[in-house]
Amino acid sequence: MNYAIIAAGEGSRLVQEGVRLPKPLVNLCGTPMIKRLIDIMMGCNPTSLSIIVNEQMTEVREYLESLPLPVPFNLVVKSTPSSMHSFYEVSRTFREGKFILTTVDTIFRPEDFAGYVKAFEADDKADGYMAVTSFIDDEKPLYIDVDPEMRITAFRDQPFEGVKYISGGIYGLTAPALDVLRRCMDSGVSRMRNYQRALVDAGLDLKAYPFPKIIDVDHAGDIATAEKFLS
Repeated sequence: MNYAIIAAGEGSRLVQEGVRLPKPLVNLCGTPMIKRLIDIMMGCNPTSLSIIVNEQMTEVREYLESLPLPVPFNLVVKSTPSSMHSFYEVSRTFREGKFILTTVDTIFRPEDFAGYVKAFEADDKADGYMAVTSFIDDEKPLYIDVDPEMRITAFRDQPFEGVKYISGGIYGLTAPALDVLRRCMDSGVSRMRNYQRALVDAGLDLKAYPFPKIIDVDHAGDIATAEKFLS
């Protein structure tokens, strides 16, 4: 499995709330957030790892360059206007085959991720596996509509009757999804949620894979919440 991490955000809310470290280097249970994520991925049949950081994150870049990694590692240093643009930039480094992409502040349990990877690897029909959760702890959740077979039929900004899941921010995808990404870039589409809508509009077969709980670290108070969850 090819893995990718978007760590190109500024983490401005954490800075405003007194957190001095760059978000990727914030410790969770004694380990930098990005190192914890890398360790989880390296335990799940890795083929390659790609990470994008912004141009101001010299401390993060130096930290990543110092890590001994057991697979080919691609580090992209570029400031981008959105996570979708970061995805596009880092996607240029991807090798052939399936890939899983997430943002550095997406917190989940290793065993839940391992089950997700195993299911995605075993499915030779789906174009993608999107992590979803019924635990809502996001300021602007993206609501997921699924059919009885857990195929995603829509991504919605507002809750709707019968809604069970929101996006967990972990994207398992295949080559056709990169074709859609390039078309989105060419047509001026922005934001990951609009890209995900484009995947559905393009007719891709996307499966929803439930995680019991996923937490985003956006604010200083989220650090303690994440550590409590992981411990």
